[in-house]
Amino acid sequence: MSSGPPVSESFVTAENVSKKFQSVIAVQDVSLQIPAAVIFGFVGSDGAGKSTLLRMIATMIRPDTGRITIDGMDVTSRKRAIKETIGYMPQKFGLYRDLTVRENLDFFMDIFGIKGAQRERRRERYLGFSNLLPFEERLAGDLSGGMKQKLGLACVLVNEPRLLILDEPTNGVDPVSRQEFWDILLQMKADGMTILISTAYLDEGEKCDRLALMHASRVLATGTPDEIRGGRRELEEALIARIKEVDAAIVNEKFEY
Repeated sequence: MSSGPPVSESFVTAENVSKKFQSVIAVQDVSLQIPAAVIFGFVGSDGAGKSTLLRMIATMIRPDTGRITIDGMDVTSRKRAIKETIGYMPQKFGLYRDLTVRENLDFFMDIFGIKGAQRERRRERYLGFSNLLPFEERLAGDLSGGMKQKLGLACVLVNEPRLLILDEPTNGVDPVSRQEFWDILLQMKADGMTILISTAYLDEGEKCDRLALMHASRVLATGTPDEIRGGRRELEEALIARIKEVDAAIVNEKFEY
């Protein structure tokens, strides 16, 4: 993993970011500061805006208002430079089912311009890391769900990004494969990578260094899992209670209006 230049205390910053699709407000006035070399998780209700926010950070869509920076670079004006430093894995990652594991990885290394000795080193590292070397001649379409997700992660990692952005990468994956996937993420963090991940599994939220709780297009709270739990036994209990409070306040505001 290349160390890259030194980064500021806040590696990813969002300042009053909003995004609207026609009449639907997807993200509203979100501000975040995310330090380097952490796993930062996004949890919350379906349709809360998590995917839209991650896509804006990944330069896939532009914010309507506000500003996002990665290592001091604006995601709108420095899009090309930022793309060289990030890896983005959407919910439905584009593996080629009729190509083998090795051919899929080769395809992504072609895209990133990885050649020569680096090519073989990275193939060995990331297929080995993902426990996929014994299956490199298997068609991607014949892999299990967990193996497909690990291959997708390997394809993103071959460019050795400084920032990894993952949108619910373990949805529908069996518990053993989810643990193996997280073992990879924890090693990447130990190597200095900054990881942003949205997840529907609150046991995964507990593994993050910091969390953002999103609901109804807003960030309701940020902090460590302990801070978000706020004295409650379970993270799930704390999130449900906070979401119910917000929903009740929204209903009261509409009624009073």
